[in-house]
Amino acid sequence: MAVPGLALLLGIGGAIAQSGDLRAQDQAAKPAQQQQNANPANAAEAAARENKRRTDEFAEAAKAINGPAGNPECVWLGRRVVVLMWRDDLDTAFRHLDLYDRFGCPGGHVQATFRCLVRFGGAIDPKIPDSLNSRVHACWVNPSAQPETAAANPPASGAAPSGGQQPAAAPQQPANAPAPSK
Repeated sequence: MAVPGLALLLGIGGAIAQSGDLRAQDQAAKPAQQQQNANPANAAEAAARENKRRTDEFAEAAKAINGPAGNPECVWLGRRVVVLMWRDDLDTAFRHLDLYDRFGCPGGHVQATFRCLVRFGGAIDPKIPDSLNSRVHACWVNPSAQPETAAANPPASGAAPSGGQQPAAAPQQPANAPAPSK
């Protein structure tokens, strides 16, 4: 009985040592809890604003996009897939993409949206929490959007580049790939 008791004490002692100072952790959690409990009206108001913003985004997408890509479930799942792809979480993105396909949503729209997002990659500031989500929504609504710098300076269509170099050919889309829907 003494040996199992000693093993139990050593195990508990190790667990307490690894968890650090419990009082410091408890005190750090209290201000955040107090702040949430202090203004339940503000929290409810913020939640109502967030729900209104989401509803407006779905309505905007439904007006701008004809077909299933404008359906709320396609908008929600498709934007999540694009965000997950941007963050290199491909396993989760593919699971969401399976759901997206099950709802009958067009896969080409995800491709076009991600292509648009890549074009705007420099405009996404990781320090601003909503910059990625707002850019993904803008690209979802208009996947053919171009960054302002590229749109302001289109290349001349007949001019050869300086130095006598020929421009590289654009990559060709495979014949079996679905065409992006608009």
